[in-house]
Amino acid sequence: QVQLVESGGGLVQAGGSLRLSCAASGLTFSSYPMGWFRQAPGKEREFVAGISGAGGSTSYPDFVKGRFTISRDNAKNTVYLQMNSLKPEDTAVYYCAATRKFLSPRVYEYEYWGMGTQVTVSS
Repeated sequence: QVQLVESGGGLVQAGGSLRLSCAASGLTFSSYPMGWFRQAPGKEREFVAGISGAGGSTSYPDFVKGRFTISRDNAKNTVYLQMNSLKPEDTAVYYCAATRKFLSPRVYEYEYWGMGTQVTVSS
């Protein structure tokens, strides 16, 4: 049974930083490219970062490029999202997900999802 468990969310002031973690179990972790998505109330889930199975390639949409960094530790079956220079518009539930598709930004191409962790950025 595959499980993805996010942690590290919370309340932070604008300009601050948070580091999210996602611990995976029940899958051959290094075989799965991983992604981070977010969903704000009333909005669609959107891609914020992706990383290849070995960790050598990453992908970001323009609205987080230079502020967010995705990384992974395959020995610990964990993927991370370092978020700096946070803005109120970054407020959302953040999800990690596993895919077989290399650096896909598409929600439907992800097989496994965590339950999410809330990130709230105050102005």
